[in-house]
Amino acid sequence: MSNFPAASGSTGPHFPEAVTSSPQDPCTPPEINGVTWESATRRLLAKMLGEFAYEEIISPLPAAPTAVNPALTAPTAAGDIWSLPLDDGSTLGFRARRRSYGSWHVDARTITLTPPPPSTRPPTAFGDPFEFLIRARTLLCLDGGTLGHLVRELSATLSADAHLEHHALTADVLADLDYADLEGHQTGHPWLVLNKGRYGMSAADTAAWAPESRVRQRLPWLAAHTSLAEYRGTAGMEDPARLYSAELDAVTRAAFDRTLRDRGLDPSGYVYLPVHPWQWDEIVLPLFAPALASGQLVPLPADPDVRLPQQSIRTFLNLTRPERHSVKLPLSVLNTMVWRGLPCDLTLAAPAVTAWIHSLRDNDPFLRDECRVLLLGEVASVTVRHPVYDRLPEVPYQYKELLGAIWREPLTGRLAPGERARTLASLLHTDPRGRSFTAELVARSGLAPAVWLQRLFAALLPPLLHFLYRYGTVFSPHGENTIVIFDEGDVPVRMAVKDFVDDVNISREALPEHDAMPEAVRAALLTEPPAYLTQFIHSGLFVGVFRYLSAICEDRMGVPEDDFWSLVRAEILRHQARFPELKDRYELFDLLTERIDRLCLNRNRLHEDGYRDRPHRPHAVTHGTVPNPLHRP
Repeated sequence: MSNFPAASGSTGPHFPEAVTSSPQDPCTPPEINGVTWESATRRLLAKMLGEFAYEEIISPLPAAPTAVNPALTAPTAAGDIWSLPLDDGSTLGFRARRRSYGSWHVDARTITLTPPPPSTRPPTAFGDPFEFLIRARTLLCLDGGTLGHLVRELSATLSADAHLEHHALTADVLADLDYADLEGHQTGHPWLVLNKGRYGMSAADTAAWAPESRVRQRLPWLAAHTSLAEYRGTAGMEDPARLYSAELDAVTRAAFDRTLRDRGLDPSGYVYLPVHPWQWDEIVLPLFAPALASGQLVPLPADPDVRLPQQSIRTFLNLTRPERHSVKLPLSVLNTMVWRGLPCDLTLAAPAVTAWIHSLRDNDPFLRDECRVLLLGEVASVTVRHPVYDRLPEVPYQYKELLGAIWREPLTGRLAPGERARTLASLLHTDPRGRSFTAELVARSGLAPAVWLQRLFAALLPPLLHFLYRYGTVFSPHGENTIVIFDEGDVPVRMAVKDFVDDVNISREALPEHDAMPEAVRAALLTEPPAYLTQFIHSGLFVGVFRYLSAICEDRMGVPEDDFWSLVRAEILRHQARFPELKDRYELFDLLTERIDRLCLNRNRLHEDGYRDRPHRPHAVTHGTVPNPLHRP
């Protein structure tokens, strides 16, 4: 990766060198060693088998214990025995427990291959996901193009997992970290197998910008002429000068203005935005070269604040001035399901969506005073359209998301004394000793695990349910977007949620609460049928987080899964009893049905979309149904 152009006097920016390596200067990361690699591959193969079986990409068969695979009969092994015939006549065997929503929990220690590969010394358990792909590519229905790119994403994910394992901290140490630092120790999306593929980033890029690298960086800025760029802000920030006065010190603002004047340009005709150095090198410099040549885009110095990338990889928290906004920047990297750019239309609408979401909270005493839910709004944005791609609707969507910035409200200053915040995703973390992060927090709270869980559900569910039932509006409350706020005793007390314009959806069925919705908001938000709207809570929270947390609570804290889901159901019923006037909405948005559609995130990559370009962002596919643990006959 080449860096943002170096300064010469005051004519261009200076940006600190990133970590780099080259064949002339070889540098093998210390985490690429046999011990961490074997551990990472074994865990990922177990995840691959479990998630592929959940989505019915594979169909394991019940099997009996055999003397050939002693790992399957080990006293420590848990679950029933299953077998999976592979393309070449060999068979995988493993133990797995069937859990909530029909999911599979595969014991990584028990995976065996019969007959074993020549290099394996029996009875060593099998743990090679690459060998599995080679032997199961027909079983998995993978075409050559998908398989080739999938191996690349798998390798990148495993390298990141090995890095995390090599530098892993124990649960008690993690519990003392602040919100920003804890993010860099998370292991990624629990459901998606290829959760750190970051297609397009080199090893040096990953070392400099991946969240698990935890490298603190400064961001350079660009000036974009208003013929190319549009600014939007919420009330009080309609004028970009208000944003810049809060985000940049006077010396930096003067340096930006001087850079433009030195080129004979008028600063009043430009808006300023930070740019990710990777995006500058890979996208802006080659694809916006005409705008750079004409002066419609002008590179600026880096501002002095040090920032840290978060789990989304394209969002940065300000460490120097934590009270300043987080910034979300486009990064044309394929990660998990989509290219991680910023869609122009959504970026433009972000402040309007925030204003509407805030108005619902601010005018509702339950949300405002009882739940005290924090909505970390996207209060300002700059959208930079590409002068050619913007006029070509049929081109792949990644070329409509190339340049822009969103400023999001930070947590700092919004927490009460003694409160601390952690992402919901952190509750799924287990340290190298097998200690659950949630178990650590429960122990610190002094509460019984079931009581602590009741507090967690009471903090999370009421605001999400109220937005759904009263306003026909859902967030995507997955582990990264949802933030749990704890009191000084590590007891959950309330929640924060972020990422509105990407992940807020509204009911397609007309509701009176939507009558006053601004047209700009209505045009920006996706509408879904009521039955599908509930999927955002089921898939984002219950399937995407709670089905893993319930397993942790049963295995490590002695809370049976049935009890876990009974507590979730009780919180839903408690909320419904609190607002009996919304009875028709509880039937319209029914979370307690016997079965729900099975949303499939891995099928998208393997079968639905692969690595093909398309003009619109993909959406997760459904495949059959699964039993709803919240249903009671």
